[in-house]
Amino acid sequence: MVAATRTGFPAPEASYTWNQSVLHTAKGFAPTTLPLLSGAIPAGLRGSLYRNGPARLERGNTRVGHWFDGDGAILRVHFDQTGATGVYRYVETPEFLDEERAGRLMYTGYGMLPPGGLIDRFTKGLKNAANTSVLALNDRLLALWEGGHPYALDLETLQTRSLDNLGGLSDSLPFSAHPKRDPQTGDFYNFGVSFGKDTILNLYRIDAHGKLQQQDSHKLDGVPLIHDFVMAGQYLLFFIPPVRVNPLLLLTRLKSFSDSFDWKPEKGTQVLVFDRQTLKLISQGETDPWYQWHFGNACVDRDGHAVVDVIRYADFNTNEYFRQVATGKTQTSARSTLWQIRVNPLTGKVLEQQELLDRHCEFPVVKPVEVGQSWQQTYLSLHRRNADAAKEILGVIARFDQKTGALVEADCGENCYPMEPIYAPDAIDANQGWIITVVYDGNRDQSEVWVFDSDRLNDQPVCRLGLPEVIPIGFHGTWKSAT
Repeated sequence: MVAATRTGFPAPEASYTWNQSVLHTAKGFAPTTLPLLSGAIPAGLRGSLYRNGPARLERGNTRVGHWFDGDGAILRVHFDQTGATGVYRYVETPEFLDEERAGRLMYTGYGMLPPGGLIDRFTKGLKNAANTSVLALNDRLLALWEGGHPYALDLETLQTRSLDNLGGLSDSLPFSAHPKRDPQTGDFYNFGVSFGKDTILNLYRIDAHGKLQQQDSHKLDGVPLIHDFVMAGQYLLFFIPPVRVNPLLLLTRLKSFSDSFDWKPEKGTQVLVFDRQTLKLISQGETDPWYQWHFGNACVDRDGHAVVDVIRYADFNTNEYFRQVATGKTQTSARSTLWQIRVNPLTGKVLEQQELLDRHCEFPVVKPVEVGQSWQQTYLSLHRRNADAAKEILGVIARFDQKTGALVEADCGENCYPMEPIYAPDAIDANQGWIITVVYDGNRDQSEVWVFDSDRLNDQPVCRLGLPEVIPIGFHGTWKSAT
């Protein structure tokens, strides 16, 4: 485990308590039985929750340049007939270990150049932060990031094994952080963007064991930022926002990757539709400009059109907001809402756009068995009503009903911040599900695991579990049912 670190930075203004979590430098903890604080663990909740996120934002009194640059750490919470056990560990990449030994930041990141002189900017490579998401396979856990291969970890101890090429991925091809699993075949689909003379969108299909089975590629316009995509029946859809890297700034190392982006609304949002069986481009189109980090889900309707849910921003201010999160004090407003887009997959033409939910929201998820298929319930994170979006972070989890438009909210209380909701199917009753989230309680400066009945989010959690230390607010997670 990594020793705790106290920074030399002044504490940010304490308007909100979320910064106590984000700025906490995690120590990590060995497998620990988690105390039951209230309620009871459901008899059908059997398996493991895994969560990933930046757990360290500074070294040697130097802070990272962006929230996305923090060192990744994985939380596992395992539920069985005896109770719940937790373990929390950093992903020990070679770059992480180098900086751990040196006691200082050394590498290039998404939002930072290496500290030091000009030579360091050209000689210190990109650090794989391994901090964005996780993919749980039968024999290993993959810590995912945007710019490189995943790292394989032990499913139980979370000990870092090695960089994982998925049985055939070349060194130059990254494996992104949002793979989609076909609930019928168990295959996963993903992508990675590689840079060189041309910018290439690489598409992959891996099997349920995490072995590469198929890949193809498509040349992109300029150097865009693509974080997520969506699967709809037999199609894979990419919506490429009008964000482009200024290559001169990047090549000359004058600015970081994050600071080299330009917002170019005149380009519109490009729509790319690929066949899921061949990974070949079927169609492409263009629509009005927006930015998105995440999609909720998609399916093919009775007319053969792709119906896509997306969390949509009007511009790219969200990147600056997330940069400010790493300072513990935000002041940039970046509002996003839930939209539904209808696309003709054979032409790439957007047929209809509709805002479904006029609340600032993020991190949408659906039941795993509904990915790429028709669905009714979307679980997501929201701002509290009347929250200052420029200074707060998401403080509510909720369920949105696609058919009725009903929104059911689970407000965890003032100064309490739940992370992305994760759906866990019940092992006994196929009609029952649970929503699991990790909550930071800023009133007591501690983290807990909360479990809700998925159909009764506005009730009290069915159980609450204590965690040995604060888990810094992070990004994405997954659920792996017990076998």
